[in-house]
This record gives sequence, C-alpha cells and structure tokens, in this order.
Amino acid sequence: MSAPESREQSPPASASSAADKPAKSKPRRSPRRRHLVIVESPAKAETIARFLGDDYVVDASYGHVRDLPSTAEERPDSIKGKPWAELGVNVEEDFAPVYIVPADKRAHVKRLQQILKGADKLLLATDEDREGESIGWHLIELLAPTVPVERIVFHEVTPEAIEQALRSPRQVDRNLVEAQESRRILDRLFGYSLSPVLWRKIQVGLSAGRVQSVAVRLLVDRERERARFRAATYWDAEATLEAAEGPLPATLKRLGQERLPTTRDFDPASGALTAAGVRLLDEAQVADLIEALRAAEPWNVTSVETSPHSQRPAPPFTTSTLQQEASRKLGFSARRTMQVAQSLYEGVDVGSEREGLITYMRTDSVTLAKPVLTELQDLIREQFGAAYAGGSRAYRTRTRNAQEAHEAIRPTHVRRSPDAIRSALSEDQLRLYELVWRRTLASQMTDAQLERTVVQIQVQLTGARAGDSPGLFEARGRRLVFAGYLRVAAVEPDDPEAEDESERLLPAVAAGESVRLAALEAKRHQTQPPPRFTEASLVRRLEEEGLGRPSTYAAILSTIQDRGYAFRQGSALVPSFLAYAVTELLERHFGDLVEPRFTAQMEEVLDAIARGESDSLSHLRAFYHGSDGEPGLAARIDTELPDIGFPMLDIGADPESGDPIAVRIGRFGPYLQRGEGGPGNTASVPPDLPPAELDTARARELLAVNAEAPRNLGHDPDTGLEVVLHRGRFGPYVQRGPSPPDGAKGAPRPQRASATPGANPDDVTLEDALLWLSLPRTLGTDPAGGETVTAASGRFGPYVQRGDESRSLTDSDDVYAISLERALELLAEPKSASFRRASRSRVLADLGSDPGSGKPIRILDGRYGPYASDGETNASLPRGTDPTQVTLERAAALIADKAAAPKRRRSSGSARKRAGGAKGGKKAAGPAKRSTAKRSTAKRSTAKRSTVKPPDD
Repeated sequence: MSAPESREQSPPASASSAADKPAKSKPRRSPRRRHLVIVESPAKAETIARFLGDDYVVDASYGHVRDLPSTAEERPDSIKGKPWAELGVNVEEDFAPVYIVPADKRAHVKRLQQILKGADKLLLATDEDREGESIGWHLIELLAPTVPVERIVFHEVTPEAIEQALRSPRQVDRNLVEAQESRRILDRLFGYSLSPVLWRKIQVGLSAGRVQSVAVRLLVDRERERARFRAATYWDAEATLEAAEGPLPATLKRLGQERLPTTRDFDPASGALTAAGVRLLDEAQVADLIEALRAAEPWNVTSVETSPHSQRPAPPFTTSTLQQEASRKLGFSARRTMQVAQSLYEGVDVGSEREGLITYMRTDSVTLAKPVLTELQDLIREQFGAAYAGGSRAYRTRTRNAQEAHEAIRPTHVRRSPDAIRSALSEDQLRLYELVWRRTLASQMTDAQLERTVVQIQVQLTGARAGDSPGLFEARGRRLVFAGYLRVAAVEPDDPEAEDESERLLPAVAAGESVRLAALEAKRHQTQPPPRFTEASLVRRLEEEGLGRPSTYAAILSTIQDRGYAFRQGSALVPSFLAYAVTELLERHFGDLVEPRFTAQMEEVLDAIARGESDSLSHLRAFYHGSDGEPGLAARIDTELPDIGFPMLDIGADPESGDPIAVRIGRFGPYLQRGEGGPGNTASVPPDLPPAELDTARARELLAVNAEAPRNLGHDPDTGLEVVLHRGRFGPYVQRGPSPPDGAKGAPRPQRASATPGANPDDVTLEDALLWLSLPRTLGTDPAGGETVTAASGRFGPYVQRGDESRSLTDSDDVYAISLERALELLAEPKSASFRRASRSRVLADLGSDPGSGKPIRILDGRYGPYASDGETNASLPRGTDPTQVTLERAAALIADKAAAPKRRRSSGSARKRAGGAKGGKKAAGPAKRSTAKRSTAKRSTAKRSTVKPPDD
C-alpha cells in the first residue's frame, strides 16, 4: 500500500558558491521523521502497522489516557478540601472536570510523547464513535503536539479502509467530544451523589448508575409482576385422527356455540380470564367430555384453508441485536460477545496476513455500503442461484436515538466464508463470525415462501352431551414452499419472529372427507407469569426504551450481576432482595431518576449536543443545581436524606399472629423479620430464593426452621458432656459442652464441628456427631523430626498436617481412618501434587468437555465458594447459583468470560512510588480554565487509570 510523500524539507542552499569554498565531506543527514498514528488497542496497532510503510509509526493509547479521579489518593492537591473534590467535577464553576493521568497510563503517555518528538504529523485513528473522538481530544490536550494533527476514521481494519482514511482526514469533531464529556460528567454526578446514600441507608459498596439503576428497576418490576400473578388452569382435548393420507393431529376449539379458551384469553399480567363468551372446563368436566367424544361419530372434515405466507429476513446486525442473537443461539453473555467481536474487528492472522474480519462492532446502523450490496448479490447468485438474489434490500433503523455513523456489523470481505478461515479462529471467534456472515448474507436474500394450512373437523355428540354438539377440532400446520433466506439462516423456535404454528406437515385432506378417531386425551394448560428478563431480552428492552448506548450494555449487565443486584437461574436474570431494597429507596425518594422516560430524555439531550443543536452546560446546571424553581440533585439529596429510612420489603402479615413480616438487608445478606424481631422471629433468606417466590407461607416455614430449638443428641460417653445439634447460618453443626454465658470473657469455648455436606439435620445421630467431633485426630509422631502429625477437615476439605506442612487427602483416603504411615507418605510428596489432589477432592460435578476447547469442565468447591474450571481458568459461580444446576454451556460461558476479562492489577505503595504517585511525584495539575468554544476543554494531569474505557452509564 502506498504511503503519502514525506514532507521532510531539504536544508536551505548557501548564499556562497561551492567553488569559493574548500571541499567538505557530505553533510550529516537529519534523522528521518515519520507520521505517528495512535489507535486505542495494541492488537489494532499491530494489525494497522502491517498495512503501512516505514513512513509511519503506529502505537496504542490503551484506551483512555485521562479520566476523573476515583479515589482520594488520585485527587490532585489543588482540589483537596474543596466541597466538590469527591466528585472530581467543579460544580461551582461551570462543571469543569478535573482530569488526571491514571498511574498505569503514565508510561504509555511518556512513550507517545517521546515518539511524537521525532514525528512530522500526528494521526488520531481512535474508534469512530463518541468515546473514540473523546480519546483523540484527550491525546491532543495531553501531548500538546506542535506538528500538524489529523483525525482519520475507518469502520473496518483492512488495507483498503486504512488507505481511504488516509486520503480523507478531518479534524476532531468537537460536538462529539462535548457529548461524550457531558455524559461522563453526568454519570459522575449521578453515581457519586446517589451511591453514598445507598451506603448510608442500605449497605456499603453499593452503586447507583444513570442507566444501571433503571435496568435494575426493570428487573424488579418484572419480578413484582410475577409475584402478583396468579396462575389459571384450563383444559382442552387433543385428538389424533386417521385420514387416508396419514395421521392428522387436532385440538378441540369449540363445543356448540361456545369457544374454548386459549392463552390469549388470559391477562398476561394477572393470569385472570379476561375474554367473555368462552367455555372454561375443569378436570372432571373434561374427563366426562372425553368419554362422550370417544363414542361420538362421524368425524368429518368441514373445511381446508390454505394461504401463502412470506417471511422476510432480519436486517444485518447492530450492536444490540448481535448481543441478543449471540445470547440466544450461542449462549454468550453480552460481555463475552463484545470481547470476541472486538478481537474479530481488531485483527486475526489469516494465512500470512493479519486484518480485521468484521466491521466496527459498536453501531446502531442496519445499512450496508453499496459496493457490499452489489458483491452480496453476486455471491448469492453464484452460490444459490438467481432465484435467491432478488435485488439489494434497504433496512431502516427503528431504534430510538440511533447513531448511524457506521455500517451494520458485517464481514469485511463477504466472500470469506467461515469454512475458509476455520483453522485461523478460536471456537468462539468462529461461532460468532459465522453468525455475522450468515446474517449478512441472509439479509440480502429473497423472502422465504410458506404455506399455512388450517383444517377443521366436526364431530356430532349425542345423548346428554347433545347440547355441546358439534364439537369442533382444528389442525394447523405450515409447509415450506421456497426456502429463500432460510437456506442460510434458519429461524429457530425461540426467535422473536418465529410463528406460533408448528412446522408439522399435515396430510392431504379435502372438505367432506371422513376421518376416524385413533386417540384422544385431555390436555391441561396453565397460564405462565411474565418471563424474567434474560441478558438478550433486557438488552432489547433497553434499546427499545432508548436507555443508554448499545456499546455500554455489556458493562451494565456485568455490573448488575457483580454488585449482587441479580443472579442467574438458567439464562434468566433474577433480581435479588438487595435490588428490591435499592429500587424501593430510589423510587420513593428519587422516583423520576429511575423512570425510563426520564433517562431516555437525557439520552436525547446528549444526542442533541452531539449534533451541535444544544449545549451541555445548561442541562448540567438544571440536573445538578435545578432550574425554574425545581431543585436539582444536590438540593434533593440534602432534603430527602433525613427522611430516608432503612428499606423494609413487606411480605405480608402472619396469618396467626397478625404481625407484619418483612425482609431486611443485613450485614450478611437479606433476612426475615416478624414483628419487632427477636428470638424465633428472624431467619436468613436463602441466597438463591427469587423474591417472587417468597410469600407469607414460605416466610413462616423459614422462621419456623430457624426457631427450632437445638436438638439434644445425647452425652459423650468419654467426657459426659452434652452433644447438641444446632442450625447455623452456614448449615447444621454439632457442639459438645455448654456455650459460655453471654458477656463472659475468656470462658472456654465448646468444641464444634460442621455436619457433613448434604447431611439431613433430622437424621443426625449421636454417633454421627461424635465422629465429626473426633477431628482433629492425632495420628502419632514423625520419627524423623519428632513433630506431631494430625488429620483434620478444613475449608478446603480433609488434610493431614505436621508442623507448618499440610497435604490434602485423596479421594481414596478417609480422614477418620487414615494411618500415620499413610499421612507421612502424603507429607513426603511435593506440595504441588497435593494441590492437584485438593482440586480433585473438591469436585462437585463433572460436566464434560468444553465444546470449543475440548478441555474437561468441572464444578468445584473453593475457598470463596463454588466455581467452574477447565484446568486453566477458574470462574466463580454468581451468588445464589445452585452448583448442581449449572449446565456445561453455562460453565463454559463463565470460564470464557473470565479468560477474556482484563486482569486486575494490584496496587501497592512501592508501585505507586515507582509510578510517580502522590508522594514524591509531580503535583497533579488542577482544573484548567474553560475554553471559550466548548465546556469540555480543560487541561488536567496525574494519577489512577483504567485500561478499558470507563463505563458510560
């Protein structure tokens, strides 16, 4: 690929003639100056560097080079003591942000400054979105270049796209920068103002977020709907009829003039029957009807209706639809999807070349470039025939506040099929690339043509059931006439676009034909509560409501789960009681801030700023300080804070005592409180119990179990001490001897031992308890060193110990029977071997091999709870997850997410000192004066970091 000509100037000619001067050696040439290209990630830099010649140096900023300070340590001395210092935004002077250089970015910045000294031009090639534009602006502010600066953008990492970008540079778009900086400040004001309220009133460590809190509310609202829902039961009958051409399955639809209900006749929110004029049968009535139908005849086909139906392909992927489809079809989390898509975009080695395989993966657009449309039509004709290429399709974006600067997500070269590059991709990359390739190809193919068929069959009832005559049965099916785009992208049953009718092919029948009853059975149906959100459906809802940006959804979903606001049951996201408490507090005191419409309006304001149609300062003032007599966030917090009480989630009244039962959030998690609490009136709530399933009956069960008095198992025959079974927060345990009196200091504590995992408290005997209490066992003395050897059971399982040395037991060793000789054998082995055995001894489930890597995946019990492991990567199970219910697919997804997540770096005093931290380093610059052009122009410097982009919402 050709590079622009060098702009290096020749030295000026001397005024004197060369003949008038003695001959000299050739002048020394000045060092070669090159263009510096800065991108965001090193992987992208490596790929682009391969395309450019020696006239370019390509380096990475590693994401943001500046950010608002997050901790007291990061705050510059110049703002310490200011009332707004914790915010990192000067709310007293036009919301000027205080930017610092994160500690682990200083080396990157210094390197870029050194390279820039030898460059004759700076090319900012950060991502083509608001955040990429902001990173480019920060680089200019920080590097202060004295050479020309140009902004180049491209939506795919290919030689052609890079060359086109070099031919059409532009300047940094200050409107996009203003919008992004406003978003960052707005989110800081929201989160750093409201999160401390949650710390004081609920629990330390919680967080509020402008979009995050609304997403949590959506989960809670859906769980509230499920709690209010009352399932309804209705019955019908399924018949198998024998026609001349084969079996005809049919469902009872009417009895005489009355229609039998379907799911659509019930309120989806309450479960109550809403339709009028329908016949609701109970089990006894259906049983009686079945007997009458078996004796009835004739069964005649009264009508056969066939109608054509076209099914259109879905548009190419946007960020949110890619996340949704990867969740449904591949089982990927949103974060995993974006990580894999990022790797495909930044570059993969294909043969001897490295280039991006898909276009930019953060986009709202469903459009494709005209040359790509032409190439797709040619490819479709070649591979499938002219009938499948009906001409290029144009799609319209229906997403609110869509940003359509890019194309849709597509392969950079549509002729590059998944099979052609299979060997160059990881399993995750291949599966996601194939999803993108098929969706892109299918979007430009002709409609699928189907044929719907509805067959109606009547049967005459006699005798006591004559009033129900005729009985009308209906058979539905559909047939694929022309596959169209389905040749590439089959519609799966769980697709939103999928039809209600089954795909069964009905036998050919004609009106007036008689059929024979072969089988008949009653069918019970029960209405289902509104389904919980999955990651895919929550992303869809956020996008439909115009909440946040698709590029931030992965981070929001991860934060919701990491903070304990939601846990998974299968693919469903279940809100926790903590989420209930946070949502109730925010709704009660700051209700508008967690209203979807309010948050969507804020997004519209940011979009207007990005278009240059609005300024940020007036909106920031109105939000934080208030306007037109309405108080802003700061004043509202001051006013509301004294009235905010500890949120208690009402469960209902105890039917016997009448005392209210509520859930409270305690230091160790949620717990039940009846009345004023006290002995017998409190109980921990199981961490995996969905809030919608906790009613007064379930609450009374938990309180009753917790209130049970300790059970006396008998007396130890050796000591005469009483042995008692207790129920503790972490399960049943046994105790030998009495507990010391309350307040007694220095009194000896009784010996205790946990019950064996899985032990039923009702089945525990004195013999069981004495066995558990027999640990630790003294096995004897090591003849070599004279140290005592013991056997015990700890948090990592059974082990033997000698002095400071310990080794875990193998599966075949029994901690209650192991001998001194065997213990010495174990202690003589290398410690690493013992660690490997420890892993084996804690296995909870063997799930099989990872379909991608082929590595065996297991669920193990570790120091911090159960986790999934493939032998190389360990991933903790989300809080509340039942280890026995984790599937292979779910475990593989957790492991992949953990493996792809950026490694967290430990901070230490010495590390801060080496990085030039607060002590001994240069003083951080305070807030710079605002630019007259735009609010967000400010020079800041020094301290903490984030290798990835800080969350937007």
